Amino acid sequence: MMDTRRIVLWVIFTISIIFLWDNWQHFNGRASLFFGPGTAIVATPTPAANGVPAALPEATPTVSAASVAASLPGAPAAQASPAQQITVRTDLISVDINTLGAQIDRLELLMDRDTVDPKRNMVLLAKTGDHTYIAQTGLIGAPDLPSHTTLFKVLPGPTALEEGKNDLEVSFEADSGGLRLIKTYTFTRGSYEIGVRHRVENLSDRPITTQLYLQLVRDSSKPEGTMRFYSPYYGPAEYSNADKFQKISFDDIRKDRDKAKPRQATDGWVAILQHYFVAVWIPSEGTPRTYLTQEIKGTSTFRAAALMPLGSIAPHATVTNDAKLFVGPEEERLLEHVAPGLELVRDYGWTTILARPVFWLLEKLHALLGNWGWAIIALTVLIKGAFFPLSAASYRSMARMKNVAPRLKVIQEKHKDDRAKMNQAMMELYRTEKINPMGGCLPIAIQIPVFIALYSVLSASVEMRGAPWLGWIHDLAAPDPFYILPAVMMVSMFVQYKLNPAPPDPVQAKMMMVMPLVFGVTFFFFPAGLVIYWVVNNLLSIAQQWQISRMIRNAKK
Repeated sequence: MMDTRRIVLWVIFTISIIFLWDNWQHFNGRASLFFGPGTAIVATPTPAANGVPAALPEATPTVSAASVAASLPGAPAAQASPAQQITVRTDLISVDINTLGAQIDRLELLMDRDTVDPKRNMVLLAKTGDHTYIAQTGLIGAPDLPSHTTLFKVLPGPTALEEGKNDLEVSFEADSGGLRLIKTYTFTRGSYEIGVRHRVENLSDRPITTQLYLQLVRDSSKPEGTMRFYSPYYGPAEYSNADKFQKISFDDIRKDRDKAKPRQATDGWVAILQHYFVAVWIPSEGTPRTYLTQEIKGTSTFRAAALMPLGSIAPHATVTNDAKLFVGPEEERLLEHVAPGLELVRDYGWTTILARPVFWLLEKLHALLGNWGWAIIALTVLIKGAFFPLSAASYRSMARMKNVAPRLKVIQEKHKDDRAKMNQAMMELYRTEKINPMGGCLPIAIQIPVFIALYSVLSASVEMRGAPWLGWIHDLAAPDPFYILPAVMMVSMFVQYKLNPAPPDPVQAKMMMVMPLVFGVTFFFFPAGLVIYWVVNNLLSIAQQWQISRMIRNAKK
């Protein structure tokens, strides 16, 4: 029969290799077992003149190709006056709105620090020489309608949220193609949501059929600061009651024409995800819309869009459409109140069934203790307490195994040339001493599901991002900068090894001695919060194992 130590060794080794290999695959843009499709790093050329391009599909499901002409202008016409930036600042966000298209081409999150440079705030939406991530709206359906390439003018009114006021409206206006489009952004204190109202007036003497588009445009380059062995999903995503939550990666859009097909809905939202953050367009509930994700021809950018028919607008009539733009952190409780299904953007993958309860419990402990690091320690203690009877039985079995180790060695020497007799003699000894030879695997088996779930929680939860514990640990979602916790973990694993029965095979014994070093080096790249869990779990296991071994020794006296 296979030795228990060998089973434990291979369980640990296999789990380690799977995690390392999976993250390496995902980091290099290949399919991942745990975190969804990988997205390869793509060199991003400089975008076209206006940052976006060219066209929506040649025929939309709601407006004919003949009436819509199926395209957006690729570049703005010459304007009498240059475009300008209007900056709006609230307590949570700073937004730059370009009068060219009245589009948002920069959004800074004032409460979140940059991943690469913690001295700066996180800038999620931006338009620079080599990076595009912007929010646009406009009209299509007839030539020269106001779009993201049309120069708007700012209507009179404040552009700063005044002290004592909770709301601010900033409006832009453009006349083109017989229509007047008045675009009003509403900013609210204490909110990442931006209300966007489109008021469309027909200035002509003929009816005009049009539809409104809301789109996020982004290049496919990997966000800066991605962890070396963890590459989370970034790219478009959609949600509707019919199709539920689905991610549509940039690679999927490139390779699969079905992914670019329009999808009809009357609810939901369209978004572009980035680790810890999301930008999402949320049309009014019940409004018919078409969701679309596609690569924009002639550029290195992609669009995630919602198109909504405004119908035929009679001469001198007015139509109004309301939508919301959310740009902010993926805080689970916050997302639940923004739109149905939006909390799903924090995707735990196949670990969801365990990860969500783990986060719920962590959240309750954090509310009680006020620190995520101490919440992780409290969670470890609770889990250890819940599995105490099972762990105790396992450690008793291991302690008995250590006591009979000399007798096992005699059996192995005696029957070294007859494997069947050796296994039979060992099994008889196990029965006599009431030892479960598989019992040593249980502590590892208990830890693995919680370990994987906590790994998902720490990797996906923006609440852990930048959350300090004590001393040198300033970010529980990042690796320990001085590798102190992995070093403590290695020591604790070595102590556990000494408490366990030594494998009779010298080769196995040497491998078991090396395992703390292998694990410690592996954990250099894991979030500090996860290493805290493992260290505390090891320390509790050592205390429990030492006490049980002492009780068994005393009982034999």
